[in-house]
Amino acid sequence: MKLYYHPASTTSRPVMLFAAEQRIPLEMQLVDLFTGEHQQAPFDAVNPNHLVPVLEDGAFRLTESSAILKYLADKIDSPLYPKELQARARVNERMDWVNTQLCRDFAYGAVYPQIFPLHKRRSDEAQSAQLQWGCERAQAWLKVLDQHILGAQNPYLCGAQMTIADYFASAFVALAEIIGSDLAAYPQLRAWLGRMKALPSWAAVNQVIDGYAASLKGQAMVAV
Repeated sequence: MKLYYHPASTTSRPVMLFAAEQRIPLEMQLVDLFTGEHQQAPFDAVNPNHLVPVLEDGAFRLTESSAILKYLADKIDSPLYPKELQARARVNERMDWVNTQLCRDFAYGAVYPQIFPLHKRRSDEAQSAQLQWGCERAQAWLKVLDQHILGAQNPYLCGAQMTIADYFASAFVALAEIIGSDLAAYPQLRAWLGRMKALPSWAAVNQVIDGYAASLKGQAMVAV
């Protein structure tokens, strides 16, 4: 199997982490987002959405990080994606929530406009308004994640056991550190992220994005 990826991609890293932890052999094909390779041929033919990750398994090609995680988990019969109907539905629900709520407002609304030039608004006034709106929305979702999805009773997003939902969410939540948030306002969430960062492959998978974050230190950031 081949994975088209970039290590700074928030959606690539959950797949990279899962594959590394589960020792799934993948041919890694770097797509350089910073030079615009994802917008050009031949990658245009691989994914006309111009996004990573993309998984190729023989003639079968799959886009979307959430779908790729589910496919890989099923391919190796991983207990991290349970087969019991309601347990699996809960994992799907959490991953959909990350995609439709947390990702939209936290990543695209609050973080990316501060760390990626392409996402910065065209005027200072527009940028300020975007960050105020995005951070307020993101804080609400982080509070839900901290107090209701995790809470004092759940060490992981779906209960007592880690699932692929935790892999998927961890890359998004870790974005908080890039904009200077220590997540102290969200103690359950902070503890959960600590558990995810303790995975043996975390440091290697996140080495590039951590380096990029270090290069941004000293810049004024609006934290959540």
